Amino acid sequence: MSRASRLIAALLALGAVAYTAWTLEVVLATGLDPAETYVSELAATDQPLGALFRTTDLIAGLLFLAAAVTALLQGDRGPRWTTAGWVGMAVFGAATAVDSRFPLSCAPIDDPGCAARERAGLVPFTHVAHTVSSSVAIGGALVALVALTVAARRYGRWAPVARFGPNLVAVELLASLWTLVAVAAVEVGRGPWFLGAGQRLQVLLIAVWTALLAYALAGRERAG
Repeated sequence: MSRASRLIAALLALGAVAYTAWTLEVVLATGLDPAETYVSELAATDQPLGALFRTTDLIAGLLFLAAAVTALLQGDRGPRWTTAGWVGMAVFGAATAVDSRFPLSCAPIDDPGCAARERAGLVPFTHVAHTVSSSVAIGGALVALVALTVAARRYGRWAPVARFGPNLVAVELLASLWTLVAVAAVEVGRGPWFLGAGQRLQVLLIAVWTALLAYALAGRERAG
């Protein structure tokens, strides 16, 4: 295994840990309902632990970006699926880092007053910027998951990803659909349809898949 592969594996593993910092809500008193609220609401500027979660998101994004850039610079660009996957990972990392710099000012699902101000356009521009950067981040993550899983199977690489990746990607796509439907329900006043649970499953699966890729990179480079 090359030094670059070890570095990429370490960056991805650390990024996955930082990206799941929201699970601390199990032991920390956040005051937010994890089944209903956005993960992003934990990092809102009016939340007591907002700075903590904004910092861990920033760290996670920079680690994912560094891993992807390292992979591309060290020559993992040949097959198109591999290149597309690392580019997706870079977009995911960069957008996650940017996302942490444009936090919500309040928690719209938890706080009806915040939701009313959002609808009236009385919240800072960071709300719109956050929505855009979050969407780009998830889009980049989905590209990375799909493309690198295809690469693992098509090019005989990263045996754990080739074996378990397709199932993780399938569930991730279902979780993403669940989240989108729940968001739409909120927008028309019918939500939240367990939005928080769906989104938490979505981001957890991204972290699990990323940790699986890190594990694969830390082992043999090829499946056979």
